[in-house]
Amino acid sequence: MHPALHSLFATRAGFGISVLRILVGLIFMAHGAQKLFGLFGGYGLEGTGQWMESIGLTPGYAMALLSGSAEFFGGLAVVLGLLARPAALVLSVTLIVAIFTVHIGNGLFMSNNGSEFALALLGGTLAILIEGAGRLSLDRLLAR
Repeated sequence: MHPALHSLFATRAGFGISVLRILVGLIFMAHGAQKLFGLFGGYGLEGTGQWMESIGLTPGYAMALLSGSAEFFGGLAVVLGLLARPAALVLSVTLIVAIFTVHIGNGLFMSNNGSEFALALLGGTLAILIEGAGRLSLDRLLAR
């Protein structure tokens, strides 16, 4: 395997990061499913697009498609541990945008729609980005 590819798939992490990765990935998949498909009480692409447009993220439909796809498919990649580092990078960027466009003005706590939950997820995605997918991952199998 080419050294650059090996460094993409390699992981130093054990089972703990695998548990974190799977839980964080499932949360992202659920959020993406809300945006893309209207599942779990979500508004689907049309409704999410209208909301994004209302907060200045334009064009709203495209932003809903991009963020929903990043969350759903990035979350799926994280759950599987397949290309987990690139997926974690995309999810980290998505979270930073959400923090600075939606949550930062509301303080820290979730009760006020603050940044608390997004920061916790950001911690998870950054850990995956740094450590890799962990022992129970497709990335680890590919790196062998």
